[in-house]
Amino acid sequence: QVQLVESGGGLVQAGGSLRLSCAASGSIGSINVMAWAWYRQAPGKQRESVARTSSSGTTNYQDSVKGRFTSSRDAAKNTVYLQMNSLKPEDTAVYYCNAGVYSGQYGYGDYWGQGTQVTVSS
Repeated sequence: QVQLVESGGGLVQAGGSLRLSCAASGSIGSINVMAWAWYRQAPGKQRESVARTSSSGTTNYQDSVKGRFTSSRDAAKNTVYLQMNSLKPEDTAVYYCNAGVYSGQYGYGDYWGQGTQVTVSS
């Protein structure tokens, strides 16, 4: 089964930066991340989309993160990233990656990372 493993969360002061990583693995043969998205869920709130990248490479950002967050991919490493700058306390949440992955062993599938906590102190 393909797995998405997230890393990079932590505690940061307001105005600081973090980079989240989400690496796809677990297939014998090739893995190709076709499209991906980052979501977040704050305590007591519903999960919301932060950034969504289509298979054509077009990324749509939530208005509140535009100009501060950047979603990217390193195809050679089967890894996607979320660079978060100028962080605000309201960015505090558990962040999840979600990706459409084509693998030689399993074909196309939709997968979720385990989530990583981001806490921004004021």
